[in-house]
Amino acid sequence: MNLEDFNYELPEELIAQTPLKKRSDSKLLILDRETGQIEHKHFSDIIDYLIPGDVLVLNDTKVIPARLIGEKESTKAVIELLLLKNLEEDIWECLSRPFKRLKEGTIINFGQNLLKAKVIKKETDGIVQVKFMYEGIFLNLLDQLGQMPLPPYIHEHLEEKDRYNTVYAKNVGSAAAPTAGLHFTEELLQKIKNKKITITTVTLHVGLGTFRPVETENIQEHHMHSEYFELNDHSAKVLKEAKKEHRRIIAVGTTSTRVLETVYSKFNEFKETSGNTNIFIYPGYQFKAIDGLITNFHLPKSTLVMLVSAMAGRENILKAYQEAITKKYRFFSFGDSMFINPKKKD
Repeated sequence: MNLEDFNYELPEELIAQTPLKKRSDSKLLILDRETGQIEHKHFSDIIDYLIPGDVLVLNDTKVIPARLIGEKESTKAVIELLLLKNLEEDIWECLSRPFKRLKEGTIINFGQNLLKAKVIKKETDGIVQVKFMYEGIFLNLLDQLGQMPLPPYIHEHLEEKDRYNTVYAKNVGSAAAPTAGLHFTEELLQKIKNKKITITTVTLHVGLGTFRPVETENIQEHHMHSEYFELNDHSAKVLKEAKKEHRRIIAVGTTSTRVLETVYSKFNEFKETSGNTNIFIYPGYQFKAIDGLITNFHLPKSTLVMLVSAMAGRENILKAYQEAITKKYRFFSFGDSMFINPKKKD
């Protein structure tokens, strides 16, 4: 399959620059996984498409203010780091800019020396490993010095930091939000529980693997960067029971999907585990873990468009995207939502 097969034209004015005042007011496109039939609703209507017994799987990762802007100790040149992955205590894998100005041993200062980073390994494609040096609590310093790492297509200032996190965000460590979950409110989640729908969680700390662009014309040559995930014992038991009873498992977001498919592909069941995943899902992939998916509208030619195309069919997805464009849906991180709706199980 070629990269161009997953391209589409999006008017720039449809790229959502700010979140809506109320999370659940966003539009919701319902795409029938079997037939390709499309309906147009609002996200609060998602409850009408979930049935008692369904299991809704949320990614409870929490975005940190992972964008740091500092200066080289030696030359005062401006350096930007985006924290991607905590490798071990105080050692982080980061995306750096400008990469060429850095070498192993370079010291970067942030916030008038409140925080320093030493480059301990220079890799490729802008990636460096740094060791942070500081006094106090690292996350407190990040809150003080860091910025929320909004995608480059968002040009507006984010007034409220918490709007780039889900209401259920808990486990600190993401460089980007699992955006499908941004539409849920506490009130809507409670209504879903009241309908006898089980809600459980996984963790995937979003890093480079999710948003790095595909640059190979043959998509099968693309290499996914790995991201850390966890599936705890409670969630594993809930999901295992649902599978046994042939109940539907609905993933909220491509990140939750990647966790569940990684675990099921490895063990042929759900079990407590953690590690790194670089699973790349594109058309031809046979889903083993999930039945349906709540997701946002993704960038052209991205691995995320490929994943949803694997679930609902490339032609169905491109048709749905075109209809969303016609109806002026808002796209990308702060944009509207889609539910790839599976058939009811017997």
